[in-house]
Amino acid sequence: MRPVPERGEQDGSPAPPSASRLPHRLRRRPALLAAGATALVTLVTLGSVLSVRGSADDAPSGAGVDGGRPGTSLTGSLPWPDEGQAAVLVEGFGPRGAPGGHGPGRPVPIASVTKVMTAYVILRDHPLRGDASGPLITVDDEAANESFSGAESTVEVRPGQRLSQRRLLELMLVPSGNNIARLLARWDAGSQESFVARMNRAADDLGMDDTTYTGASGIESTTTSTAADQLKLARQVMRDDVFRSVAALPRTAAAVGSGTIPNSNELLNTPGVIGIKTGSSTPAGGALMWAVDVADRSGRRHLALGVVLHQRAGTSPQEGLRAVFDASRALVEAVRHRVAATGPATASTTDAPSGTR
Repeated sequence: MRPVPERGEQDGSPAPPSASRLPHRLRRRPALLAAGATALVTLVTLGSVLSVRGSADDAPSGAGVDGGRPGTSLTGSLPWPDEGQAAVLVEGFGPRGAPGGHGPGRPVPIASVTKVMTAYVILRDHPLRGDASGPLITVDDEAANESFSGAESTVEVRPGQRLSQRRLLELMLVPSGNNIARLLARWDAGSQESFVARMNRAADDLGMDDTTYTGASGIESTTTSTAADQLKLARQVMRDDVFRSVAALPRTAAAVGSGTIPNSNELLNTPGVIGIKTGSSTPAGGALMWAVDVADRSGRRHLALGVVLHQRAGTSPQEGLRAVFDASRALVEAVRHRVAATGPATASTTDAPSGTR
């Protein structure tokens, strides 16, 4: 298995093939009249379905929003990307904000978006509250030696350094340190392999049926998922206040020296965006899990979450990132517009509070 970095190195390995679908078998009718009648009913029904689907698919990105008319979806007919796949939900509106998606639902490489599950498992096993920093963790030789890898995204650390759990979460999520993800995995489970088993069990518990993790950092192109599955994780992990605070940081202090390191997520420059995580490699293209705080017509705040995967896959990681940022900005602005046009009378309180654990 050849590792694939988030940046720099290119790899032409193809994404895993999509699962085949078995066609339904139509029963043959013995009588000509019955066959003709069945065909006529089928044609009429198909025409109706195509008419309904066509009107939804061809609607402009702002369609479906009328200032809060009951029954309209906040996630339908969004300006979906032309390639790859995406999924979006808006909390606080019940069925109207339910997940909407676009694109093939087959698992694809997700690169460093993997680190969201790594953080989720770490915080599940070692919860932090408020401003707590958590236990001090000793940097091992493996993490320190990987600091200077030119083939993947890493953060400089030194052997024997003692850094808090929160600091390591920042160094993993903000500049996307692969060596830090693997260090945290070893600290939590004794080995990366054992930690990956915990990641996959957590995915099963969340109903992420089309997700397979094979590493803690996302460098492996064999770690695959779907936008719909990653949206389930986004909704769960953003209920952790510590994760939310780390994912929203525009930069963090370097572990070595006195400088700071910027967040790899430039979507944070968009008003209201509060995370979450970028990913990029040649097999994965550009990948992004995002969160944005939006207001409805009354000023009530809602959390909107989105995942965009497989943008410009097969090109350079940089080109993939540019494409995924562009696609995500368009979705964020469309969601912001729709929620702003929606009245509070239709808002639901059935969603779990977005700021609770």
